[in-house]
Amino acid sequence: MRSALFAAAVASLLLPAQALYFYMDATSPKCFFEELPKDTLVVGHYTATQWDQQAQAYLPAPDLGLFITVEEVFDNNHRIISQRGSSSGKFTFSAADSGEHRMCFLPTGTHVHTGWLTSGAATGGVKLSLDIAIGETSAIESADKGKMADLATKVKDLVGRVHDIKREQAYQREREAEFRDQSESTNARVVRWTLMQLAVLGVTCAWQLSHLRAFFIKQKLT
Repeated sequence: MRSALFAAAVASLLLPAQALYFYMDATSPKCFFEELPKDTLVVGHYTATQWDQQAQAYLPAPDLGLFITVEEVFDNNHRIISQRGSSSGKFTFSAADSGEHRMCFLPTGTHVHTGWLTSGAATGGVKLSLDIAIGETSAIESADKGKMADLATKVKDLVGRVHDIKREQAYQREREAEFRDQSESTNARVVRWTLMQLAVLGVTCAWQLSHLRAFFIKQKLT
């Protein structure tokens, strides 16, 4: 449904980023429509407050929530977002195709179901403040870009640590290769020394046997 209030809201959203607020109750979702080109990024930040009869003002409520849906009107109302969150938060989507999109908001919570939200304020029991940015270069995305920059810095730090670990592992592999080569060289020298000792012992034994044989032969002749 298109009301004069949401027609004005849509007109205000023709700018890249615009803040607005409207009043609503629990009887039906409030929706507005936006014509979006393909691959357009839409980011919305919202805050919902509840009418307090005693304070005569809209105040935050701990059990107040918000149910958000975004549908592609041009594609048989294909739903691309169905998000249930707290009274403040963020929703993001990117238009897969060019066409009209419908964004709807419905308050949820214990007081909503008991009907308290519909009493007190003439324009509705919930006031929803909405910041919507359309396009990646909008001013409202600057905070998110800052967060992305921080995240990119953390990722770079992690990549640097991974490279340090890889260098340490490569160094350990080199040390292991050097130790293995030294062990193999030592074992080869031990084997050569053992063979030399066996050869010397063999020659010594042969010489002694030959000497003893000559001695015995000489003794028999005499």
